[in-house]
Amino acid sequence: MTYDENVVYLTKEGLQKIKEELTYLKSIKREEISAKLEAAIKQGDLRENADYHAAKEEQAFVEGRIRDLEDTLRRAKIITDEGPSDVVRVGSKVTVVEEGYGEPETYHIVGAHEADPGNGRISNESPFGRALLGARKGQTVTVETPGGTIQLTIQSIS
Repeated sequence: MTYDENVVYLTKEGLQKIKEELTYLKSIKREEISAKLEAAIKQGDLRENADYHAAKEEQAFVEGRIRDLEDTLRRAKIITDEGPSDVVRVGSKVTVVEEGYGEPETYHIVGAHEADPGNGRISNESPFGRALLGARKGQTVTVETPGGTIQLTIQSIS
């Protein structure tokens, strides 16, 4: 599987979450902001109206988020389970051991939008993710981190 930098890799669950957030922002949140703006405008002089300026800032943030989510959906590609693989790819769960440390760690390689390193979900765009993609069981890969270079040996791929 080749990786296109213009594609956003998502699990089915991740795609659903984005669709739900987009629906919420377009329907409920836009209406809430509209009501805030309407109430602030009724207060009069807009130049010194803190409620008005806060609502406009919130509106700008929400509209930007909507554009980002719509762009993500246009570029989305669902990570499919293509069956067992002897090569690390987006969607793989990889168990590695860092050189000098005996404790194995398991990472799930996901797209950037679903990354959650604290829960073992690392982005295919991260230094760890990029180093692991295409590697095979038993192979040692080098990862450049802010703290220096580390070596990871792949124990298993599922």
